[in-house]
Order: sequence, then structure tokens, then C-alpha cells
Amino acid sequence: MKLGLGLYRHMLTRENFQFARQAGATHIVAHLTEYFQGDPNVPASGDDGWGQVDEDRQIWSYEGLRDLKAAINAEGLELAALENFNPSHWYDVLLDGPRRDEQMAYIKQVIRDMGRVGIPVMGYNFSIAGVWGHVQGPYARGEAVSVGFLGADGPAETPIPQGMVWNMVYDSGAATGTVGAVTPEQLWDRLTRFLDEVLPVAEEAGVRMAAHPDDPPMPTLRNTARLVYQPRYYQQLLDLAPSQHNALEFCIGSLAEMTEGDIYEVVDQYSKQNAIGYIHFRNVKGKVPKYHEVFVDEGDVDMIRVMRILKKNGYDGVLIPDHTPQMTCDAPWHAGMAYAMGYMRAIMNMLDRED
Repeated sequence: MKLGLGLYRHMLTRENFQFARQAGATHIVAHLTEYFQGDPNVPASGDDGWGQVDEDRQIWSYEGLRDLKAAINAEGLELAALENFNPSHWYDVLLDGPRRDEQMAYIKQVIRDMGRVGIPVMGYNFSIAGVWGHVQGPYARGEAVSVGFLGADGPAETPIPQGMVWNMVYDSGAATGTVGAVTPEQLWDRLTRFLDEVLPVAEEAGVRMAAHPDDPPMPTLRNTARLVYQPRYYQQLLDLAPSQHNALEFCIGSLAEMTEGDIYEVVDQYSKQNAIGYIHFRNVKGKVPKYHEVFVDEGDVDMIRVMRILKKNGYDGVLIPDHTPQMTCDAPWHAGMAYAMGYMRAIMNMLDRED
């Protein structure tokens, strides 16, 4: 197994690559979409979402991806995956809108360019509402600031306004009104069409498409259906298009928040199938409709047991901390990530020595 670090676009710097190496990472997962206002680990909710999404396509081009990989390689690291398409690039793929075919053609070109550059995994979340409803508070040990989902005690759900998808504004001048209701049948149909078109390209390019489960894992959110809000729907997604290139962006925290299934059995089921593209390794307390994200060693999930199962089943891919509580110091995000990565590296070393 390999230790990685996820970095948002504004954090893809030489200093943060060095930080990753110093913390023991060998791989980077890059988020190229820039949309957060403030700390990307603490999203805000509301009708304005996370703000206006950056539509710059240069970094998504062959040259942009090539240069990013070269910068990461220069610091002794590998680029393991890209995570999340830019909403401005595929909103009509999600909404089944008039620009769908044009946007699918662009997505296919991104996948081809990833293959040319040698980036093996594209993580994505086929969701209209995206990550919505989280609030921040002193939810982790020592009153460390983290995020939680509070159900009825959290933000009131409102319809998604026109010009927004995945909690990001792609068209600030969109007509008034809302996206409207989206049924499970409609969303699964859209996913099916997406996979039917993109997987042949991904197979030829040598890129695995890795689907993230829903977070929060609710059956509906903001009047739109969700796809993978219980672990069994991951199997439905895999069976929809059997291929090693139809894979999972396997989030331990999101899966643990779900109300069905035993998390250890879930890890065993999907790692046995060699279906995991890469892993978000984070811990939580509680399940929907109310849970908190906490330090990797204090939640409901025995993360050492999780890693034992992964090792038993031969998983040799990348694990990243995903989110982590922020620690009280001058570098809250870096300290939280360093703590999580040190814990993860210690588990990996322990399991290697046991062998």
C-alpha cells in the first residue's frame, strides 16, 4: 500500500510537495478545480454554495497535465490521480442538458490526455447536489475544528438554483428558477450513458474511472436523487459496466456514515474484487442523519482493522487522508494532515513487519 496526500489546485506548490515527502507520502492526488473561498477543508453551505467555479481549462490540457506531473515527479513523488471534474466542464452531463454531447467530448479528451501523460486514475462523483449541508465546529478531540452533518439541526434544504451543480456556481447569470426534481431512475440512466461512452475511451487510455460514494449519504438531497448512499449501490455501479476501468474512489468515512452494512465486510467485499482505484482514509462518529468527522484514531471505525483487510486482499494502491480535523497551531491544515499521515504510515510499517 502507498501513502498519498490530496492537494487542491492552489496548494499544488513545491513547498506542499516537499511537505508530502517529509510526512512520508509517495503519491499526490490533485484536485484541479478551484472554487473554495477560504480553507478547502471547511466548506460552507447555502444557496450561493462554494462560490463561482474557475473555468480555466489550461491546467486540464495535455500541456497542463504534463507540466503538473513533471513538477510532482521533480520532488520525488508520483501523480496517482485527479479528483473531481470541474462542474463547468460537465454540468449538462449531470443535468442531461443541451450541451451534454459537447461536454462529453471534452471529458473524453481529458481522459485521453491523462493517458498520454501517465495519470492512472480519474476520481469523480456523479452527483447533482454534491457535498452539501456540512457545518464546522469543535467536533474532534480537544475541540479541534472539523465538519459534521446535523440532519434536522443543520441547514434547511433548499432547491438547487439554476446555474449551480455540485454546490458550485458555473453560470452566475443563469435564469431564475431551480434545477427541479431528479428521480433515482433518471440519475442512474444518466450514469449509465456516461459510463457507456467514457469507459471505452478510458480503457484505451489506460485510465481507471473511480466513483466516490455520496457524502452525506442521503437517498435524496435538495430534491435530487443520490446514487451510492448505501454500500450495496457500489455493487450496482460495478455491475452496470463490468470493467477494471470502472472502479471506486473508496471513501471509508462516507461508507461508515451509511446506515446499512458492516464497514469491515464492505471493505472486504470491494477490495477482494480489485475494484478500488484509491482510498479516502478518514474516520467519523455517528451515521446519517447526524455524524461528525474526527481524527483518524478516534472514530467509530477501527482503521487498523480496515488496513489489515486491505492488505489481506492484496490492495496495493494509494490511500490519502482526505479530510482531517484542524489542529490548534499556526498551520492547522498541515498539522492535521501530518498527524493523519504519520498514523497511516505507522500502520503500514507495522503490517509490513508482521509479514
